[in-house]
Amino acid sequence: MDDLISNWLLEQGISHNYLSLMSSFMGSSIIFILCGLSYYFARHQVLAVVHKLVIASKNSWDDLLVEHKVFTRIALLFPLIVLLFLVPHLLTKGTPYSYFLLTIAKVGISFQVARAISALLNTSNSLYDQTSSKRYLPINASIQLVKLVVYIVASILAISFVLDKSPVYLLSGLGALTAVLLLIFQDTIKGLVASIQISANRMVAPGDWIEMPKYGADGDVVEIGLNTVKVQNFDHTVTTIPTYALVSESFKNWRGMSISGGRRIKRSIIIDVNSIHFCDKTELAELEKIALLKHYLNDKKQQIQKANSEKGIDENDQRNARNLTNIGTFRAYIDGYLHQHPNVHQKMTCMVRQLPATTTGLPLELYFFTNDVVWANYENIQADIFDHLFAIAGHFNLRVYQQPSGYDWQVNK
Repeated sequence: MDDLISNWLLEQGISHNYLSLMSSFMGSSIIFILCGLSYYFARHQVLAVVHKLVIASKNSWDDLLVEHKVFTRIALLFPLIVLLFLVPHLLTKGTPYSYFLLTIAKVGISFQVARAISALLNTSNSLYDQTSSKRYLPINASIQLVKLVVYIVASILAISFVLDKSPVYLLSGLGALTAVLLLIFQDTIKGLVASIQISANRMVAPGDWIEMPKYGADGDVVEIGLNTVKVQNFDHTVTTIPTYALVSESFKNWRGMSISGGRRIKRSIIIDVNSIHFCDKTELAELEKIALLKHYLNDKKQQIQKANSEKGIDENDQRNARNLTNIGTFRAYIDGYLHQHPNVHQKMTCMVRQLPATTTGLPLELYFFTNDVVWANYENIQADIFDHLFAIAGHFNLRVYQQPSGYDWQVNK
């Protein structure tokens, strides 16, 4: 083809001094025009037809191919292939110019194929996220590793094309650089091993709520990558954690709470010890009006009367007789209140217990689980329960302790 152009130029009266230059110019013009036409045809004609077929299709996986631009990256191969094919036919072989164009074509094809494979791997990752019921396989980390290998191969091929050497020649020299490569890719290697351990032990998966205070992470895992794990915190910031840190360091995973369907509440009401006393008959009569305590008080009164009569103790003798206390009755009320509450998980631990008294009073701890693990609902349930208990404590003649404020001194005054 180069000879045809040269003969045609001679027929047009071009002298031999300018023949080589004009031949290269004409050949280059034809090459670039055909490359541009091939790009336009592939990008605006073939891709348009492909996109219409994808839209008409009922499958979802082909939509992902379009979303991740797989077809677009394949289309960019056409002008490079045309360039690689036409240069030997339209330009003089062996010239630096033709070698330069051939090298650009080969390097471009190497990296464009790598980009197309990368887009295809992204499609596989998205398809896995949509269809897989098991999230514990390290698919994202594995895909990133494959991408790294693909781009390393593309880089080696590109260097071999530029140097006009066999790729085997370059690979033989990598053995001497093993220590350097291990140093460069040490985080990648540790991340790969960590991602496999995370998967094998099911330590964490995308969607899990984790806490890792050292890195300021408190939120949902968005992505587990080869080198980093992305956590979207509840304030909508994103924290990145080294993947291997999840294996080498401790963190809290709230997945078990979400799966169980119950979220724990462990909170105390501190009672002023000076307000604790035995209940007299008048006080018990008022407490019997509370529906939750009716059966409890009847049973307790019978037990106390029986115990006192068996020992011959006068029930009015508070020093020796068994008596009900307001703190014990309040504890029974809380227990009954929790067991009939619609938002308390009845199949999980539910109890009210006394903790050791402190300088601030007697802690009465509530330990139970809600049946709603959604954060906002959980907080509302917790607040409603303690609102009620703080308000009703006065009916048991109990005082909830708090340190005196300026208002307390003003009232006392």
